[in-house]
Amino acid sequence: MNNIPKFTQLKPSFHTELKNRISQYFETTGKSTTGNWRLWIKAAILLTVLIGLYIHLVFFTPDVFLAVAECVLLGATVAAIGFNIMHDGAHGSFSKSQILNKMAAVTLGILGGSHFMWNMKHNIIHHAYTNIDGIDDDIDAKPFLRMASTQKKYKMHRFQHWYFWFFYCLLYIYWIFFSDYKKYFTRKIGDVPLKKMTTKDHFYFWTYKLISNVIFILIPMFTVGVIDTIIGFLIMTLVAGFILSIVFQLAHTVEHTHFPMPDEVTNKMEDEWAIHQLKTTANFATKSRAISWFVGGLNFQIEHHLFPKISHVHYPNISKIIKQACKEYNITYVEYTHMYQAVISHVSFLRQMGRA
Repeated sequence: MNNIPKFTQLKPSFHTELKNRISQYFETTGKSTTGNWRLWIKAAILLTVLIGLYIHLVFFTPDVFLAVAECVLLGATVAAIGFNIMHDGAHGSFSKSQILNKMAAVTLGILGGSHFMWNMKHNIIHHAYTNIDGIDDDIDAKPFLRMASTQKKYKMHRFQHWYFWFFYCLLYIYWIFFSDYKKYFTRKIGDVPLKKMTTKDHFYFWTYKLISNVIFILIPMFTVGVIDTIIGFLIMTLVAGFILSIVFQLAHTVEHTHFPMPDEVTNKMEDEWAIHQLKTTANFATKSRAISWFVGGLNFQIEHHLFPKISHVHYPNISKIIKQACKEYNITYVEYTHMYQAVISHVSFLRQMGRA
């Protein structure tokens, strides 16, 4: 596609310097860049919780208050599986075994999403062209939310810092019932053409959609009834949607992140790729082990964007190396050590975008 921007090429690049330092860290410690037993235990715990909650809700029909609580917990568990298992698997960092990585990645299919679409949207487009309006689909929430100063502003955006949570809750439902299908039939993600799908890709797309709908909609409808299923499914997806949305938004749409655009004449970005990632990405809640555990290290988003093929279990350690390198090269390293600071900054950012 002709309008895909090019990044400035520097030799030696800052990215090369970072790669050398991180490689030295793994060589010195003797650690593998992929997941370890702690990640696999966490994966087993999350999958056990998911299956246990599903079985209890669908086949044992708890009373209404317990059922609601379990649906909320189920939504949080779905989000946690996405963060910890699917995400690392999709990036090939869950395990040294490619079979295990594929198994981890396709948990997304069971939960209703398309791994093919995710790989194109997230691994290829978002990671390469972070926060570039018109290319990065993650900041395209038009017309309801304005996520960049280059996007058209409507009167309702003056209130987006009040109503954003509602649309964040809808993310998961929108994703599995509309967004994937829109990409499939238009053959595009935003304005970027979709990679040609093979027969196998088409087969897996429809097969996993069918499996997910059978598991989470049809079977519950037969066991607990249509209305109860709809209510429970809505609770689960709204909770999962909000958690997924807020985690990814705190990493890129806060006051101190940038939204650079390519030069109109040369179509080149001002910075090299690694500098671009540091300008468009932020860490949050880095002092909280509980949040790090739950979100699969995605609160260390800088480390993830610079080294997506390294498992999140290593992010706290390599963050020290990256932060030191940024200090030496006088490059800003955006970090909100506490969750509430990032949330306040995100709300403030939405307010600015709504009134600018």
